[in-house]
Amino acid sequence: MKPRGNILLARRLRTDGTDVERLMWRHLRAKRFEGRKWRRQHPIGPYVVDFVCLQAALVVELDGGQHGFEAQAAADAERTVFLEGLGYQVLRFWNNDVNDNIEGVLLTIAEAIRQRPSPPAPLPHAGEGR
Repeated sequence: MKPRGNILLARRLRTDGTDVERLMWRHLRAKRFEGRKWRRQHPIGPYVVDFVCLQAALVVELDGGQHGFEAQAAADAERTVFLEGLGYQVLRFWNNDVNDNIEGVLLTIAEAIRQRPSPPAPLPHAGEGR
């Protein structure tokens, strides 16, 4: 898919999000979770990921029942390899885990964030520092 197509797809997915995605987004949005900025339905290469914290290079994917089928599982594995090749860590959760144990899901995400390297400090602007 072309980059422009991914952007349009991401916009549509944000508008048409599932109940589980909306539940997760309520916890992640507006730097509410671990003080990190999250994006939802964000294009990365040929894919649109459910949630990403660019600062921690962490992707969170929520999987419904269709991901249990062999063909979809293979596509998910290919997607994970691509994202990991770019330096992202990918966490996958089943929708029922989010619905039934959101606290456990959030603890797993928080632990992954803590284990990721911190981003480098910004460089001073020209004429600052010394």
